[in-house]
Amino acid sequence: MSDDGKTRIRFAEEADAAVIARIHMTSRSASMPYLPPQKRSHEQVTRWVQDVLLRRCRIWVAVRDAEIIGYAALDGDMLEHLYLRPAVRRQGVGTLLLDAVRRHSPDGVCLHVFQQNTEARAFYESHGFTVLDTSDGDRNMEKLPDMTLRWTPNSVQ
Repeated sequence: MSDDGKTRIRFAEEADAAVIARIHMTSRSASMPYLPPQKRSHEQVTRWVQDVLLRRCRIWVAVRDAEIIGYAALDGDMLEHLYLRPAVRRQGVGTLLLDAVRRHSPDGVCLHVFQQNTEARAFYESHGFTVLDTSDGDRNMEKLPDMTLRWTPNSVQ
């Protein structure tokens, strides 16, 4: 059964953990080359997805032609992760995932983004997110300057 190239969004399942882990790892290294090299193996990241992410967050996956091509993870009103396979960037997939997150967030959504991640910042700002604060990196593992962005439902989109 083919999706004819259409992308659909569904909730993630336990069986998706290994693919989510692969997307997480490849997307981070492709879109954020300034991050330290990944020290964890695919198996370790898969276990983290299974044991932490799938238990703590609501996760949506983007599926095209029966293949998962991206995911978004929401913990309360905090968008913890939104990653895509590098080959599908700039095709509207991130917007579809973000729309699913926002539909399930009646009070709005916050997220942290590295200040260096100008592409992600531009993406979120184009979707109505505004800067709440900035930090020097003392609140993230990577110790890189970041910022908190917030979208509220009645903000201009």
